[in-house]
Amino acid sequence: MFASKKNLSTFVRHYIYSTMKYSFKSTRTKWILLIFGFGIVFLFFFQINRIVNQLRNEEQLKIKLWANAITRKAQLVERTEVFFKKVTEEERIRLQQFVTAQQYILSQPLDADLTLSYDIIANNKTIPVIITDEFNYIIHSQNVDIPKGQKVLVGSLLDRFSERKPIEYYVSDIKFKLYYAESNVYKNMKETLIYFTNNFLNDVVNNYISVPVIITDSTKTKIIAFGNVKKNKMSPENLAETISKMEKDNPPISINLPNAPNAKIFREKSRFILALQYYPVVYTVITIFFVILILQLFKAMKRSEQNSIWIGLNKETAHQLGTPISSLVAWVEYLKLDPKNEDICKEITKDINRLDMITQRFSQVGKSPKLESQNIIPVIKNSVNYLSARCSKKIIFTLDMQEDLPVMVQINQHLFEWTLENIVKNAIDAMNGIGTLTISLVEDNKKIYIDISDTGKGLAKKQFKKIFEPGYTTKERGWGMGLSLAKRIIVQYHKGKIFVKQSIPGKGTTFRIILKKTM
Repeated sequence: MFASKKNLSTFVRHYIYSTMKYSFKSTRTKWILLIFGFGIVFLFFFQINRIVNQLRNEEQLKIKLWANAITRKAQLVERTEVFFKKVTEEERIRLQQFVTAQQYILSQPLDADLTLSYDIIANNKTIPVIITDEFNYIIHSQNVDIPKGQKVLVGSLLDRFSERKPIEYYVSDIKFKLYYAESNVYKNMKETLIYFTNNFLNDVVNNYISVPVIITDSTKTKIIAFGNVKKNKMSPENLAETISKMEKDNPPISINLPNAPNAKIFREKSRFILALQYYPVVYTVITIFFVILILQLFKAMKRSEQNSIWIGLNKETAHQLGTPISSLVAWVEYLKLDPKNEDICKEITKDINRLDMITQRFSQVGKSPKLESQNIIPVIKNSVNYLSARCSKKIIFTLDMQEDLPVMVQINQHLFEWTLENIVKNAIDAMNGIGTLTISLVEDNKKIYIDISDTGKGLAKKQFKKIFEPGYTTKERGWGMGLSLAKRIIVQYHKGKIFVKQSIPGKGTTFRIILKKTM
């Protein structure tokens, strides 16, 4: 029997060593691939970032050139307006000279020298002029095509010359009215100015680099034109904020427009630059997402691999235990032939039953165990009684739970007892055979909470999660299987939770198990 146990222990250790060695090699390969993948991602990100920076610099250069071109064109519009004002002033002066000459001619005697005045009137080759009496009878016209037979300034002709108030003057107490209209030069200049202004505004708001633009008057309240700006930003309640943000992004360009001196051009960054600005962030988020996805995939693969290892180990262990158990049953039957061995046979039979229960536990790992609704208090008490009878008498077991009412939970009794035994045995080892072990149970409407506390050496906080990892152990000859299997049983099979509730080095540790109550 002892030989069989020794062979089993040797087999289990060899099995764990070989599987862990394989797992280590496989994990190392995965990490090499992961690091290689990270290298490729980083290289790709570096190249993308370099291209993005180049595009951003080129776009900023385009915007700078556009701003310079707009400034020059604004200067051209301004100069055109100045020139137009000069032409307007000169035309007004010429018109005044025409009126003065006309008044002078009519007020002088017939033999007076009127050469200069006639020259002034004759030199008017551009300004359309009509002189009438106070009843609008046409007396004289110049640079105007008057319909044949029309003697009175009426109809469409009057409409044309009524855009400006006529100049009234008197000669020998006779009232005359001088009507005038825009000259062809003035009209052409005005059309040119309007064309330049409209073309300039169109170029600004409909720019090829998609820059959001707003043109306002000097007070920043009246909108002259805008383009590439979302409608909600142009609403009355958001307009001031939009202009303020644009002013912070870029200093406004000042221009002088007809009827809008010192107008302001406000602009944002182009949409292309904004897209480039956020592209590295989006790319980084996507990369992180895929990295996390890959890590989760590796984690799932590792977990699946570990599950396969543990399932295979448990099945092989159950298989290996089957042979010595059968042999022991045969030896017990042989020993029963002698009545003197009755007491010995009873104790051996208990251990055989215990080994058979352990075999059932191992055989159920990897399957979907059958859960039954049971009162968990007797299950806990039976496990504690069995363990307390087989450990040091210097360990004091304390149960803190109400026994008057049942606490019904869906469990697999064999696997749950195994979990308790693993935690209790770890606690006994942590106390070196001397101390107090307390198991308490509290409940609420939906869950039960089982706390297993010892007065052992305790754990460092960094070990709280590691102790549940397969192969991790704090004992010299430990295998690192017990708590890993306990977590698998509670979390995967019973859909509960198990964790280190608290631990103080030198004072003890408390494990907590949480299970759902049977509704």
